[in-house]
Amino acid sequence: MSVAKIQGKKMFLAGEWVHRHRLIEVRDPKDNSLITTVPAAGVNDVLYAIEEAKEGAKIAAAMPVHERIAVLNRAADRIAANKEEYALTIAREGSKTIKEARKEVARCIETLRLSAEEARRINGETIPFDQMPGNENRIGYYYRFPIGIIAAITPFNDPLNLVAHKVGPAIAGGNAIIVKPATVTPLSALLLAEAFDQAGLPPKVLSVITGYANEIGDPLVTHPDVRMISFTGGMSTGEAIARKAGLKKIAMELGSNSPVIVLSDAEIDDAVESTVSGAFWAAGQNCLGVQRVYVEEAVFEEFKEKFVERTKQYRIGDKLLEDTDMGPMITDKEAIRVENWVNEALDKGATLLCGGKREGAFYMPTVLTDLPDNCTLAKEEVFGPVVTLYPVRDLNEAIQESNRVHYGLQAGIFTRDLEKAFEAIQRMEVGGIMVNDSSDYRIDAMPFGGVKGSGLGREGIKFALQEMTEPKVVCFKLAKNKL
Repeated sequence: MSVAKIQGKKMFLAGEWVHRHRLIEVRDPKDNSLITTVPAAGVNDVLYAIEEAKEGAKIAAAMPVHERIAVLNRAADRIAANKEEYALTIAREGSKTIKEARKEVARCIETLRLSAEEARRINGETIPFDQMPGNENRIGYYYRFPIGIIAAITPFNDPLNLVAHKVGPAIAGGNAIIVKPATVTPLSALLLAEAFDQAGLPPKVLSVITGYANEIGDPLVTHPDVRMISFTGGMSTGEAIARKAGLKKIAMELGSNSPVIVLSDAEIDDAVESTVSGAFWAAGQNCLGVQRVYVEEAVFEEFKEKFVERTKQYRIGDKLLEDTDMGPMITDKEAIRVENWVNEALDKGATLLCGGKREGAFYMPTVLTDLPDNCTLAKEEVFGPVVTLYPVRDLNEAIQESNRVHYGLQAGIFTRDLEKAFEAIQRMEVGGIMVNDSSDYRIDAMPFGGVKGSGLGREGIKFALQEMTEPKVVCFKLAKNKL
C-alpha cells in the first residue's frame, strides 16, 4: 500500500484540510477492499466547526449575490472538468455502476448551476398596508435574509448530488453549512468541498466533517447556534433528530415504499421498462425506487411475464464495467437484512418469481407476488433490489392499496385515460405522482419531498432556498400630508 493511501484523505474543517489520528476505513462494497481512510472527527471538531461557522455565516451573508453565483458556477465548472474522477469515486465507494455514477455527476453539475440561477431570484414583495383602514400612510415590503448556520446530514445512496442539494442552496442563500456525510461514502462529499475550495468560497462558510453519527450527530443537531437541520435518511433516525433538535428549522426526506399503478390501457412494454429500471437502480437503494406495482387483472399475467423476463436480463457484477446493470448493496449487512426480509415473506406464503439469492453484498434482483400483509416487506421501505407485483380489480383498489403504508414520497401510474390519471393525482397520498413514468423520476429543479412518514418540507433548489432563508418585513410610517 502506498504512503499516500495509508495517510488517507483529509476532511474539510472551516476552510482547512485536516488529518486526525483516529481514522475511518472507506471500503469498496464489491469486495470489501480498502480504498482509503478519512478522519474520525470528534465532538471538539464539531464544536470548532460551529464556532467558525458563526463567522462564516456573517461572511456568506455579506457576499454579494453575483459573488455567490460566480462561486457556484466555478465549482460546477471544476466538477465538469473532472467528471470521470467524480464518477469513479461514486462508483467505488458506493453501490452505483459507473453508468449510474456518471448520471449523478451530471445531476450534481446541474444542481449547482440551478443554485446559481436561483440565487438571483431570492425576491421579496411590496405590501399594500393600506388594505387595513387607518394605515393609509404606511408603505413597505419584505425581503429574505439568510437563516445562518445549517447542518446537513446526508446518505450513502447519492453521495455527491444529495450533498450538492444542501450545499448549493445554502451558499446561494448566503448561509454557512456543515455537512456530515454518510460514514461509508464520505469521499464524494470531500470532492465537492474540494471543488468549492478551488472555486474561491471564503473559509469558514463550508465544513465537511467525516465521523461516526453516534459520536458527532447529537452535538451537531442539538447545538443552539445551528438554525436548521437538513436530513436525508431513515424515518427512525429522522424522528430521533426531530425530538432532539430543539427550536430550529427541520427539513427531512425520510424514504418511501413507492407504489406504481399499471392500468389495462397502459403501454405495457414501456411500463415494464420503466418500473424495472425504477426498482433496481443503484441496487434498489433509492428512496424513490419502485417497491410495489399494482396491475389491473386484465393485463397482470402479461405484465408479470414481461417484467420477470426483463429482470432476468439484468447484468450483475463489477460496477466499473460499462455493461454492468447493477452492482452490490452498500454492505454485506444490508444485503443480509434484505435477504432476511425476503425469506420472512417466503416463509409466510409469498411466491418468488426470480432472484432471492445473495452473494456477499450482492443481492440478485428479486420479484415477488402473493405477499402477505403481515410481513416486513409489505409495510416498510426495503431499500434494496426487491419488488412485489399485485393484481387489482380496478383503479379504486389500486389507490386504496397504494395508500395503506405510512409513507408517501412519490408514485407512478401508467394509463392513457386522463380521467383516471387525474383521479389518481387527486387521491394518492404522495408528494409527487408521475404519469406514464416510474415513481423514481426526478429532476433537480422540481419540489421534492413527501407526506406522512416520508418527511417534512421540500428539496429542489428554489424550494430549499425558501427553507434556508427567512422573510423580514419593513414598514415605513409617513406623515399623512406626505401621501
